[in-house]
Amino acid sequence: MTRWKLARVILIWAALALAIGVPIALAAASEQLAWRGPVYILAGFAGIIALGLVLVQPLLIGGYLPPLSAYRGRRAHHWIGGALALAIVIHVAGLWITSPPDMIDALTYTSPTPFSPFGVTAMWAIFIVALLALLRRRLGLRPRTWRFVHMPLAIVIVAGSVVHCLLIEGTMETISKAALCALVLAATVKVMIDLQVWRKRRALRGDARAHAITGRRPG
Repeated sequence: MTRWKLARVILIWAALALAIGVPIALAAASEQLAWRGPVYILAGFAGIIALGLVLVQPLLIGGYLPPLSAYRGRRAHHWIGGALALAIVIHVAGLWITSPPDMIDALTYTSPTPFSPFGVTAMWAIFIVALLALLRRRLGLRPRTWRFVHMPLAIVIVAGSVVHCLLIEGTMETISKAALCALVLAATVKVMIDLQVWRKRRALRGDARAHAITGRRPG
């Protein structure tokens, strides 16, 4: 690895660490924590960490985190998805312990707080993706079918998580929270565009090979 490539790798990972670490650090310094119990604090930080993991997921699947290979990136995407689901479980369980009525209202979509339905919807989408990932081989889901199911759910997860976070006025500092949410959206949009471009290029290469073999033009 050349010095330039090494410096690029260090900068990418340092930027990712700052994007996730700064909001967590500023939330840890919030004055509102003085009036919160330990379970509530744990639940809150589990939610912040979950949002950070939502940022990592598209970066992994898009191959934007060198020196991870495509295979290792997909494997890491799988395990980070499990960690994301666990963080959400801790987040919801902690809030349930501290205030069961509020969580019942949130889970039944009757909560008066505007951020609740977005968070709950994103939560169910995360759980569905995690369950399908575990049962993917048993269900015999082909890569194309998996993408067809996974992509809309990923959009729901990202959109719901971002709106949920932005609407909450809690321990997270406003600017760092907005920056993290913007990065989550930007990373998701970029990987969706790039994956679509890669598929078109593969299709064109496949058509070119077919033309070379058969002598016929595609279509």
